[in-house]
Amino acid sequence: MASAPQPQTLPLFYNDLEPLSSQAHAEFKMRPSDRLPALATTHAVPVTVEEFPFVQRHMPIVFSVGDDPIPLALMGLNEGVNVFFDSDGKLLEQAFYVPAYVRRYPFLLARLRPDTDELSLCFDPTADTIGAFEEGEALFAGAEPSETTKAVLQFNEQFERAGQNTAAFVKELVEMDLLIDGEVSIQPDNASQPFVYRGFRMIDENKVNELRGDQLRKMVQNGMLPLIFAHLFSLSQIREIFARQMAQGKMPAPNLIG
Repeated sequence: MASAPQPQTLPLFYNDLEPLSSQAHAEFKMRPSDRLPALATTHAVPVTVEEFPFVQRHMPIVFSVGDDPIPLALMGLNEGVNVFFDSDGKLLEQAFYVPAYVRRYPFLLARLRPDTDELSLCFDPTADTIGAFEEGEALFAGAEPSETTKAVLQFNEQFERAGQNTAAFVKELVEMDLLIDGEVSIQPDNASQPFVYRGFRMIDENKVNELRGDQLRKMVQNGMLPLIFAHLFSLSQIREIFARQMAQGKMPAPNLIG
């Protein structure tokens, strides 16, 4: 249900990466697009802790399985299903929070050399939103980055910092042993068997309620507690996603869900 993107040489959505350069891309422009085709078959997208308050209004926030769990926003309950974007990867309704991971595409801060921590602004050259177009926002003004590129870089830097904060939050959850295997069973009125969803992790509300006072005070002070409750509140959205899948005819057979 909510496995993290599988290990691969490139992150989810990216087909290739190329460093943005004033020499190689002096004439490149960025043009707007209202769709991302890969989203049509993407059911889970990474989110940062800064986004929890916004995401929880629209999507369940769960944690991936494995040794290094990450928070994920569920856009569908089954692999290949997205109830918020159409078959072209276009948003179905405007009043929806699109995660920053999606909005940063086709750009990405990447480490080009293993012997340095320096990150460079890169982009996916296979994206149809960047190229030597007649129309669009210029990426360079002579040899200098344009205002558009500066804004893109700032957004990606903020995303990286948010990623570091998210990793610290999850590390605390793991060390406090607050994550448990999740399971949701939904029995529609017209189904003979329930739909059972597993393959994700969630915070154990009972363990949170049993924390000592000093632990809770620390979690309030460092901002963890509101994030935990945002995650727990968001889980009610699982049934909303289920209802959307039913309405869109995107349901698998009952009890065949991992």
